[in-house]
Amino acid sequence: MPQWLRKQLMRAFNKRDRSQVRLLNDCWFFYLKNPGKPLDSRNDKSL
Repeated sequence: MPQWLRKQLMRAFNKRDRSQVRLLNDCWFFYLKNPGKPLDSRNDKSL
């Protein structure tokens, strides 16, 4: 699990923000099911 996602999950869990925890959980499972190209394309040299 990426560090940024872990941090956001812990923050949402500590704030007891259920909707944010659910959203991040859905993001994680989407990420696991679709292991293709990462959404972050900052390292893309083709631009």
